[in-house]
Order: sequence, then structure tokens, then C-alpha cells
Amino acid sequence: MQYEFYKNPLFRVYAEIEDGCLKMKTGGVASPLMKKFLTTNISIFDGEKPANVEADRLIYSTWMPPIPSQGFDRLVRSQMSSMFGKNMPDQVTISITEDCPNNCIHCALPDTKNRAKLAPETVKAVIDQVLEMGTTFVIFDGGEPLTYPGLEALISYVDPDKAITGMFTSGVGMTEERARSLKAAGLYSLTVSFDSAYEEKHDYVRGRKGVFKSAVEAVRNGLTAGLLVNIYVVLSRDNVNELDELYALATKLGVHELSFYEIVPTGRWIDHASEIMTPKDLRKFDNFVSGAREKEGPRIFPIPQIMRTTGCMAGRKWLHITPEGNILPCACVPIPYGNVHRDRIREVWKKIREDPAYNAKCCLMRNPEFREKYLKLLE
Repeated sequence: MQYEFYKNPLFRVYAEIEDGCLKMKTGGVASPLMKKFLTTNISIFDGEKPANVEADRLIYSTWMPPIPSQGFDRLVRSQMSSMFGKNMPDQVTISITEDCPNNCIHCALPDTKNRAKLAPETVKAVIDQVLEMGTTFVIFDGGEPLTYPGLEALISYVDPDKAITGMFTSGVGMTEERARSLKAAGLYSLTVSFDSAYEEKHDYVRGRKGVFKSAVEAVRNGLTAGLLVNIYVVLSRDNVNELDELYALATKLGVHELSFYEIVPTGRWIDHASEIMTPKDLRKFDNFVSGAREKEGPRIFPIPQIMRTTGCMAGRKWLHITPEGNILPCACVPIPYGNVHRDRIREVWKKIREDPAYNAKCCLMRNPEFREKYLKLLE
């Protein structure tokens, strides 16, 4: 079976599955020239384990549209445009509510105490605008999005021919019935956060007992409902020694993907810049990722590694909307460039793109110069 990534009369990029991994291939008369031009893009996929292989489509990752699909074609066009300096927000996260039963140590959402939430018509207006701009992944976040009345209606509003929908959750409230309801509404992928493979430690980080059990149940209920399920781990010095245990947990639960993001000093953790991952920690992570490729289990999405190739995606590929309507370059950069209640997102995006900071090679919130200049934070 061949899965088409890109095709025109002169050139094509496609994948075949060999020994459970993607083997990227090219064809067409322009192949020698274009293959060299696209080496970096192709290398991201080559040799990688896909999240899921279905009869008529390939799920490379829970973070991108299936192959083939109109959404994936839009994503490819976006990537091609970015090579010529025209960037668009491929991934837009909408924090629809501040309401959350947890009290996470490292929560990125500012403690406004307002318990704000976006009105459904506001969220739909955001969706209309970002889909028009070319967005291919709309993520509903919080707070805890499962507390938001009418979540399913928002998911259904996203045109599946243009973008996939995802949801970040702690798992609290994800019953069997709710999982089926979200699937029926068109939810593409469910991302459940885990801070530790150990119940007591996870609950401590989440600020409440019972959250680990809720996360496990959410994963199981999501899988039973037929959703693509991803476990999301914020990697820190506190859990970097649990990598094997986290992979074993993800394998036992049967998820499609296990994603790792490196902890960012922002939100409630904004004053902890000195406690980010060390080079030794990151080498340990790299060794783990290399070893896991040979194991039976879910695909690993190693965001810290990917960002070494792509650079920081804040304000370049990512955009974030807060419950107050503020438009941020990403969920971790607490700098509003506009507000959806008064500004068109396209114009705000243009303003962000005019700032040269948002072409960074590494995470801006871990950059002391950026933190001092933009946030007046002295480390």
C-alpha cells in the first residue's frame, strides 16, 4: 500500500510501510531536484513508526490530519508556503474555559481568578477565521474543556474537510457516554495529560487526589469509543527518570501515541527558569527515544527533538486563544497581541509575524534575553 503525501505531474512523495515503519520515497522526472530541496521535511517521517495504519488511510500522528485527506493536503500546502516565507497558524489552541477541578503546579493558564469562558458564538467566529487562514488542527483546551457546556457543538462546527479537532484533558469527566458523544460530534483525537507513571506523584502535581484514576479511565473510554488517543507528558527534572515507566503505561493502556513536551517556565511556573531540563536530562531523553523505536508500543512524538529541526513554533506555526479572548503566539508566551472580541485574527497574526522574535531556533520562554526584553523578567 502506498500513501500519497504530495503529487503533481512532475513529482510525488509517498510512503510505504516496511517492518512497521514509514519508508519515504519519491518519484517523477523532477524527483532528483525536489528530493534534495525537501530532504529536511522528508527526514521527519522516514523510518518513523506511524500512530495507526488503517485500511484506506495512514495516521502518521494524532497531531496531524490523516493521509490521504483534504486536511492533509492543506497542511502540505502550508508547509510549502512556509518555505517561501509565508507562514500560517497550522495549529490553533482555543482555551474555551478557565474552569478546572485541578490545581496543577505547572499550569500555563494565568491565575486570573475570573473563571472566564468564551461564548459559543465567539468560539465559532474564531474557528471561521482560522480555517479561512489555513489552519489544519483546532485544539480545544482549558482549564478543563469537559466542563464547558456545548463542547460537542463546537467540535461539530469545525469543517472536517479543512481541519481535524483535538482536545486536551486531565480526564476528569470523561465517562463512557461522554467519550461516545465526543466521537459522534467529530472529535478526531483525545490527548490525556500524565505527569507521572505513579498515581500518588501524578495526583500531587495535579493538586488533587483521584486525577490519575480519571486519566486512566479517560484513555480507556476514549479508545472504546473509537477515538485516536494520545498521552501527553510535560517532561521535567521530576519525571525524566520515569521514561521507561511512562512508555510501559502507554503500551499497557494501548494508546496510539505518547507525546513529550519539555517543561516551559510560564504560568504558575514562570519564576522557575533555572529549573528547566539540563543537557544531561535531554541526552537521557534522546537515548530513550532511540531505544523506544525498537520496542512494541505506541508511536513517540518527541516535541523537544522536533523543535531542534523546526525551531520554536510560537507565532510561526502555533497560535493560542485564551478564555478572555487574548491572542497569544502560543499557550506558553503570555503576551497578548490582540483580542478576538475586537480584532480580526488575520490582522493580529500579521502583527506577530512582523516581529522577528517569532522565528526563533529554540523555545522563546526558555530564552533569558526574550524573557527580559518582552516580559521584564530578570533571571
